[in-house]
Amino acid sequence: MVYFVGAGTGAPDLITVRGMRLLEQADVVIYAGSLVNPELLSYAGGDCTVYNSAEMTLEEVIAVMEQAEHAGKTTVRLHTGDPSVYGAVREQMDLLDQLGIAYESCPGVTACFGAAASLDLEYTLPGISQSLIITRMEGRTKVPERERIEALAAHQASMAVYLSAGMLQELAERLMAGGYPADTPAAVVYKATWPEEKVCLCTVAELAQEARAHGISKTAVVLVGEAIAHRGYERSRLYDPDFETGFRKRKPQGETEGRGQEAAQTASSENGRGA
Repeated sequence: MVYFVGAGTGAPDLITVRGMRLLEQADVVIYAGSLVNPELLSYAGGDCTVYNSAEMTLEEVIAVMEQAEHAGKTTVRLHTGDPSVYGAVREQMDLLDQLGIAYESCPGVTACFGAAASLDLEYTLPGISQSLIITRMEGRTKVPERERIEALAAHQASMAVYLSAGMLQELAERLMAGGYPADTPAAVVYKATWPEEKVCLCTVAELAQEARAHGISKTAVVLVGEAIAHRGYERSRLYDPDFETGFRKRKPQGETEGRGQEAAQTASSENGRGA
């Protein structure tokens, strides 16, 4: 059996409990050595055989999986972040299908969510943005014409741009050409959740300058959108006293205000006693 496991954003304790247990049970681990925190390998048993896929081709990876399967062993294919986002997992699964080898996927925390946690962000602020676009710049791997940065920027939604830290000047120009104003809030987050994490808060126009100033040229996610500044948003209807749900009846404004004032007075009294 082969398990595709998301390693998470970098911090060893941000792998899922299921992912950690699969590593503990693995006989063979093939991990993305260029991106996965090697500390995660400490969850694997001492008898586990470890391969670094950064030094391997697709065919070599599949050969290791096939050999392990024939020996009745369990293989964990450890990918950075979540395997479903730029993980190149589908091509592995298709080859395993051809070989009749069973597999399962275990999700992980992808970089833009690790970065959001580091910045205490909410990408989907009411009145600001209700969408998060995850994309990348075109490099050696092509991007469909309909998904070019300019086309996506026209929505002015929250955006997380992967695999583009070395092309920030071009990225900024294309974001602005697509519709983001030059002063749109942005951030460059290097190795989110790792001990060496770096965070640069800036505007779209300043992306390249800020990254250079902090020595960031790779292994970073770029965040763009008004939600980065968390200002001017509307209160969520979900917890609004005037909004009725299947779990809560609408509450009259006076009743809610009274309770709020009472709570404030209680807190004030308790603070006074504490003093």
